[in-house]
Amino acid sequence: MRKIALVAAGLSLVGTLGVALAPHAVAATPCPSGAFCIREADGSILSQNIFYSYGSHNLSNVIGDRVLVNNQTDGAGFQLCFGYNGVNCSEVDRVTGEFAPYDMTPINSVVLVA
Repeated sequence: MRKIALVAAGLSLVGTLGVALAPHAVAATPCPSGAFCIREADGSILSQNIFYSYGSHNLSNVIGDRVLVNNQTDGAGFQLCFGYNGVNCSEVDRVTGEFAPYDMTPINSVVLVA
């Protein structure tokens, strides 16, 4: 009987911990209208990773897979660049919305274009 009680208590504890450790969905921070944003892995957006002005923007500590959000208006686009100050960049992408996670580790700047 004692063995059954211990097993039952253990299962109860596992069930309780399972609920406590279960991941929960967190709503991602929206990117403001007119901006290009880089989301953190947890879905938040740091103020330093919200860009409004055209031109190059150097990145700091943006590594790993990140979701890019182009919420610019009037067909504005962006480029991802391997160098600082907008050097060695990708083609201009004008698609708006969220992009699949992208490894930002080799990216050192973004350029916003009209």
